[in-house]
Amino acid sequence: MTSLFIFSKVVYNKKKKEELSMCTSLSMYHGIFGRNLDLHVPFGQQIAITPRNYPFHFRKAPVLSSHAAIIGTATVMQNYPLYAEAMNEHGLYMAGLNFPGNADYDQQADGKGSLITPFELIPWILGQCENIQQAKQLLSNFQILNEPFSPQMPLAPLHWQIADAQHTLVCEIMTDGIHVYDDPIGVLTNNPPFPFHQMNIRQYRHLSAQQPQNTFTAETDLSPFCEGMGAIGLPGDASSPSRYVKAAFLKSNAPEEKNEEDQIIQFFHILDAVSMVKGSVLTDDKQYDLTLYSCAISKKTKTYYYKTYRNNQIHCLCMNDVDLNGNRLTAIPMIDQPQFDHIQP
Repeated sequence: MTSLFIFSKVVYNKKKKEELSMCTSLSMYHGIFGRNLDLHVPFGQQIAITPRNYPFHFRKAPVLSSHAAIIGTATVMQNYPLYAEAMNEHGLYMAGLNFPGNADYDQQADGKGSLITPFELIPWILGQCENIQQAKQLLSNFQILNEPFSPQMPLAPLHWQIADAQHTLVCEIMTDGIHVYDDPIGVLTNNPPFPFHQMNIRQYRHLSAQQPQNTFTAETDLSPFCEGMGAIGLPGDASSPSRYVKAAFLKSNAPEEKNEEDQIIQFFHILDAVSMVKGSVLTDDKQYDLTLYSCAISKKTKTYYYKTYRNNQIHCLCMNDVDLNGNRLTAIPMIDQPQFDHIQP
């Protein structure tokens, strides 16, 4: 089984060439969170619900015997959920996205703060925090531990998006230390580091969902000849800077849907607009990157929604459908087989 923590497709080793797998994560509608996970190979992904009394054992930090319940997508190894993204019962969300060439876990521990490995970071934060302020405080007092889950499962180079209903953060661990950024746009993709995306998006401040005004010349009427010309120049390629700009534009111009069903539909359409279509991205080893799955998680109903590349139907699972006071992990494989609704004439 391929693990999430080798979804970068090669061992994390700065002396080797690292593969550039891609993802997009976003937060919107004051409590809908989710992402595309783009990769050329499945990694044993399942929907995992961790109840409040399932013990999280950490390599160097104290065990979390009791914690907030968590739902998300994970590789389950040795009955341990290695989350790709998840939300806890309080509505705090966290997702890991590929960050090769920039992520650096070789920090020198100085004895200050908890030592946490990258694969432990999601349960460590979501297990203890109810909101962004608490998460920010916890992130100000930890050190990264460069230790894989097992010798056969090396660490992937990641950065993280963390969000509640009001605020979003980005956490990046690099050679010069641990950086925690406020993210007012609520979008994260991949390389380059987050400050680049904050600067790069300024190049697109003139784009609009409305029809443009003629500022070119007053000598002739240069009227638009079709709809959508206000957004000419909006990127459409699969690179991470372009996906960042396009997702931010679509999110910023999305209508304020009132009910959760419409919010989820709109959320998935935005993810679709920045998804990997098989054949559009060819890796150096001649593999096709594609969006393995897209997901959305609701704070209000504690429901996890998803669809896969091969099954475009939206499936959902509510956290409250299991015993959240238990101590046994629930893991449910994603439905990946195509489902066609044959209509009888």
